[in-house]
Amino acid sequence: MALSNYNQTLQPPLKTLPSSALRAVFKEGYSSKDFACDILSGIVVGIVALPLAMALAIGVGVPPQYGLYTAIIAGGIVPLLGGSRFQITGPTAAFIVILAPIYSNFGLGGLLFSGLLAGVILVTIGVARLGKFIQFIPHSVTTGFTAGIGTVIAFYQIKDFLGLQIEKSPNSFIDKLKMTWAAFPTFQIQEFGTGLGTLILLLLIPKITKKIPAPLIALSLAGIGIALLRYFDPGLEVATIGSRFHTVIFGKEFAGIPQILPQFATPWSLVGVGGRSIELSFETIRILFSSAFAVAVLGAIESLLSAMIADGMAGTKHDPDSELIAIGIGNILCPFFGGIPATGAIARTATNIRYGGKSPLSGFFHALFILVSILVAAPLLSYLPMASLAALLLIVAWNMSDVKHFNHILQVAPKGEIFILLTCYFLTVIFDMVTSVFVGVTLASFIFMQRMASISRVQLIADDHPSLNIKLPSGVMLYEVAGPLFFAAAETAMGTLRRLAGQTKAIIFDMRGVPIMDETGLVAFENAVIRLRKQGIFVLVSELQKQPHDLFRKSFDKSSMSSDSHPIICADIKRALMKIQELGLS
Repeated sequence: MALSNYNQTLQPPLKTLPSSALRAVFKEGYSSKDFACDILSGIVVGIVALPLAMALAIGVGVPPQYGLYTAIIAGGIVPLLGGSRFQITGPTAAFIVILAPIYSNFGLGGLLFSGLLAGVILVTIGVARLGKFIQFIPHSVTTGFTAGIGTVIAFYQIKDFLGLQIEKSPNSFIDKLKMTWAAFPTFQIQEFGTGLGTLILLLLIPKITKKIPAPLIALSLAGIGIALLRYFDPGLEVATIGSRFHTVIFGKEFAGIPQILPQFATPWSLVGVGGRSIELSFETIRILFSSAFAVAVLGAIESLLSAMIADGMAGTKHDPDSELIAIGIGNILCPFFGGIPATGAIARTATNIRYGGKSPLSGFFHALFILVSILVAAPLLSYLPMASLAALLLIVAWNMSDVKHFNHILQVAPKGEIFILLTCYFLTVIFDMVTSVFVGVTLASFIFMQRMASISRVQLIADDHPSLNIKLPSGVMLYEVAGPLFFAAAETAMGTLRRLAGQTKAIIFDMRGVPIMDETGLVAFENAVIRLRKQGIFVLVSELQKQPHDLFRKSFDKSSMSSDSHPIICADIKRALMKIQELGLS
């Protein structure tokens, strides 16, 4: 079975979900040439992911090795268990705005425990087969909050890019803005020069060559350049990973990245707020659950969005539930080895496709490359300047904001969509992503209901209507009901039936144009029937589709109304007219 079709079967057994993409690839046929392509692509993606993983961990507030541990554990496990052939998993920029406050409020132990809870939530979502519902989040909502996240990430980099001295940064964006402005007198020209030089290289290198990842060249040159300048001027102060971060493991202090394997430790045994470990208890779960839920929601959205983009680039189709289960398992295991929450990374996934990845094994090899890099080159990584990593995240933030697409929506979208876009953007910047998504989806739902109300209608069919080939008897009226009947749409449509004057004896409702009806629509219709029956008018319903028909029957069985108050259900208009003759109404 081709990968593009392997998940089209409706609701396969749960046992088929783990490793669905990998099994599909092997079933297609996996050659030694494909294996070589996966190794090469994994190395290239690993080169791109290495500095990003460190920079993203620093953006959260934790030492850079925790980002590398995330890329190793989640990056190696999720591809082997997931439902996307090309997905690369690891720490992502979108998580910074959620994880930074968690780390500030609950420490490293609270941050990792939140990731563990998020993993459990993601597995639950996948097992419950809810992955397909993520795609129903409106595009204006996802564009708004991703642009907002990009803005916040870019703002977070000002401190290291300019070398500002800020001891402790508050969680509130407004307070951060005030504190950053107050710290401008501490601006350091050497930090700014390092960041600006790296930024220029990151922008220019892709225009010269795309065969070698720009971060590899730009960050390497920045590290070498600063090392040389320090050699000739020992008094030069430029913050690097080695000077900023120190870790003590087994009584030995490491400057920068520890040159050892990720160490196993339970998240609740790690340091929390105030230097104390967090307690493994229901109260801890209760306190951290809202944060974990936010991580899970964003992780699900970003992973499936990345998988969809990969499908578009490669012409494949992913299994959303398998992917969510895999992401969940990755996030459950990550915290036990120091990994922060992980999700699908769009840019790294796209790089994997561009450089010839053939299967999920390329994601596994990218994780293996990062592991080898820690063991072999950890001392060299310590020379990377903090300002250079800030420049790298500025590029990430710009790409994430997708300003061109954002402006396109502003120019062509309906006013309601523009309002949602801007609302989600500003709520993400000022408050957080969860508030943004909640409000955005709620607003989108209201707009959707308004649109449904406008297309749902009940209209009188005259004798000369082209679709009517039967002469209506005197005193019989035919109404066409069209559009879904739910929420405000039902009340609006049925509200067109006013008190009927004259000699009307019976009304036939042609409901072939009603694909779906919910409880609200049913109640609105039943109320209209009751009003008509009080006027002595019989009501007949014809051409019901399956879902409305089943709902009517269920209502008749459970209803306390007398059978005389129920509409008479007929297969078609012809049978409805025959029923009217039987009742002596014509």
